[in-house]
Amino acid sequence: MQAWARELGFSQIGVAGVDLSSAEPGLEQWLAQGFHGEMHYMQAHGLKRARPAELVPGTVSVITARMDYLPRDTPAGWQAVEWSRLQRPGEGIVSVYARGRDYHKVLRNRLQKLADRIAQEIGPFGHRVFTDSAPVLEAELASRSGLGWRGKHTLVLHREAGSMFFLGEIYVDVALEPTEPVSAHCGSCTSCVDACPTGAIVAAHRVDARRCISYLTIEHPGAIPVELRPLMANRIYGCDDCQLACPWNKFAGTSTLPDFDARAGLAGTQLVHFFAWDEATFLRLTEGSPIRRIGHARWLRNVAVALGNALRASTDAAERAGLQAALASRAAHDSAVVREHVAWALAQAPQA
Repeated sequence: MQAWARELGFSQIGVAGVDLSSAEPGLEQWLAQGFHGEMHYMQAHGLKRARPAELVPGTVSVITARMDYLPRDTPAGWQAVEWSRLQRPGEGIVSVYARGRDYHKVLRNRLQKLADRIAQEIGPFGHRVFTDSAPVLEAELASRSGLGWRGKHTLVLHREAGSMFFLGEIYVDVALEPTEPVSAHCGSCTSCVDACPTGAIVAAHRVDARRCISYLTIEHPGAIPVELRPLMANRIYGCDDCQLACPWNKFAGTSTLPDFDARAGLAGTQLVHFFAWDEATFLRLTEGSPIRRIGHARWLRNVAVALGNALRASTDAAERAGLQAALASRAAHDSAVVREHVAWALAQAPQA
């Protein structure tokens, strides 16, 4: 099965059982503290996330898979390249994973092909594939099946691959031998906790999504809390800081697929350029991209915050004038959320 998986671009697969009852108290506590923010579906699904056989009746095993996603041309020392983007406030930062094709589509298609290949070998069987698309405790299943251990940032870490990979699952009605979990190797390191710009990693293995820049720029539907806006700097879709800081990511592998190669224009592009996209341009340039799911108004909201932060940081009068002109162009936008963030951004200009 590993060989078939590698042919499809997966880096590793494992097998987990369906008894996740020991994970239920932690899930209940996380939800009770409201750390899921506006992701109401997490509350609605409740403990079904920890009960695979309730989500898909008949499930007795879960095949887990990881797929490395760094673009094929990623240079050595790529973390330093990414950190340097924060030193250019006028440049918009899109999370590395989101610069290529939508991973939901890539993994779902390839997981189905893997299931088809297994069916050729053993005959028809009941199954359902998932990738970040249903109430599935992906990281829990991955760590139980030996794909890695849970880092203090809650992401799964692998000694030979860091954390720069996607996870997917195939729920199956066939009893398979579980693979062995691996031991944790974070030790006393707190690099990810220390690196988080907003303090979203409130304790080891516990993230308050309401403070996480990835959540704020992607999942959060309304106004971004004012006190968090300056901390977002020029990050406009997602945030990689906890992963960039992790020592294990020096071992992160590149994808074998062209799907995750960065699209032209999503890395190294100026904020004023992104802010100029009208809705038709946004939809055209994000077709097949995970960015498209946030919609044009949320995109403008994110870029407006980054423009405000760039305006505050700028010491060049001509540059400031350009940033202000870009923001002013959206001051009367149809969306009240966009208008409010534009007004905030304009107010960040240094006072004479």
